[in-house]
Amino acid sequence: MHDTFKVSCKGERDSAVSEQQLRENLLRLGFGSRQLDRLLTGTPVIIKSGLSETMAIRYQQRLREAGLLTDVVPEGAAVQAEIAPQAGAAVPPVGAAPRPAPGEQPQRRMAPFAFTGNGSEYFGIWIVNILLMVVTLGFYAPWAKVRNLQYFYGHTLLEQQSFQYLADPWVIFRGRLVAVAAFIVWTIASNFFPIAAMALLVVFIPLVPWIIVRSLKFHAINSAYRNIRFDFTGRYWQAVQVVYLWPLLALLTLGLMVPFAVQRWHQFLTGNARYGRSAFALNLSVGEVYVFFLKMLGMFVATLLLGGVLSVVYQPLMVVFGFAAYLVLFGYMMAGLTNLVINGVKLEQHGFVSNLGKRRLLWIFFTNSLLILLTMGFFTPWAKVRMATYRASCTEMEVAGDLDGFIAGEAQHAGAVGMELGDAFDVGFGFG
Repeated sequence: MHDTFKVSCKGERDSAVSEQQLRENLLRLGFGSRQLDRLLTGTPVIIKSGLSETMAIRYQQRLREAGLLTDVVPEGAAVQAEIAPQAGAAVPPVGAAPRPAPGEQPQRRMAPFAFTGNGSEYFGIWIVNILLMVVTLGFYAPWAKVRNLQYFYGHTLLEQQSFQYLADPWVIFRGRLVAVAAFIVWTIASNFFPIAAMALLVVFIPLVPWIIVRSLKFHAINSAYRNIRFDFTGRYWQAVQVVYLWPLLALLTLGLMVPFAVQRWHQFLTGNARYGRSAFALNLSVGEVYVFFLKMLGMFVATLLLGGVLSVVYQPLMVVFGFAAYLVLFGYMMAGLTNLVINGVKLEQHGFVSNLGKRRLLWIFFTNSLLILLTMGFFTPWAKVRMATYRASCTEMEVAGDLDGFIAGEAQHAGAVGMELGDAFDVGFGFG
């Protein structure tokens, strides 16, 4: 009885598939052009080894669908060479949904996200990071950042597989040195050379969109799922619009263009995101965002009006209802906008669903803040894990068929200078 098997090939193809079509199909599965040249010469090669029998048969079926005829043989059988798909080509998991017949719509199912971290475990990472940053006068910060992100990525699961954060702390460290140097120059100029400081500010303002684009790209290409990296393809002029142009229009119109600016910001973030070679899309219209903001404004005003009426009877109630109105606005924005955006995200034929509860999210945020304050910050690890757990529990992916059809994009490299400049000058942005 054999425990492991391999998939071998002699370059034979299905007679119904032309050689050109076969090449295109195999390229989509993650093979490189040089690998295909060797694969189709007729010389026996191993495509994949170390598989269980079930996995080997499933791999064989996937290649047969592409038009390549293969054999499943036990480990140890003599084959001359091994050719595996390039990094990022995913082997179909045992539990994957069957491929639909031509013209048939793929079966849709809900795949929930899950966060498996716990506060006690993360506390050990968090406290060591703080101590090392104190001892090294902050120079350990890049390693602390990577360790934190690796923990949260590694404990975020989709279909029992975790995400990965792959950034090299040394790359971030070099970027941070540039950022620190820039900050020192800015500080000195501000205190001793005001005119030079103004000139530097004029130079820095057009740099902000570049910093944002570089930071988003750096985080994206260092994030992966099933060994397939993400990417961000946003351009400088797009960033100029969402950072300066649309917010300026919102200001000039006394807030009337705020929903438009918000929709364009999320369109910029989502529409330029990639998973391998597959593009994300945001199906969210400006009108939907306006309706959301009108509802939020209506709830805020109604709460204030109720407080105003009751304050006629008892004056301090106005303060209470003013605070309540702020909480309603805050909770509605945190949960409602997140749900609105995530529910509009598409990845090819797949979708996403978010059902964060406004009151529940507000309660978690409020109690986390209170406990962090009462414990002088030591509750922070539990607070972060608690919020991550709730957010993951309210998020699902609507999978059409399976997740095995994604192809890894070309290898990408992005420097960390943009990301660290963003940290040094406190340029706030994010996907949330």
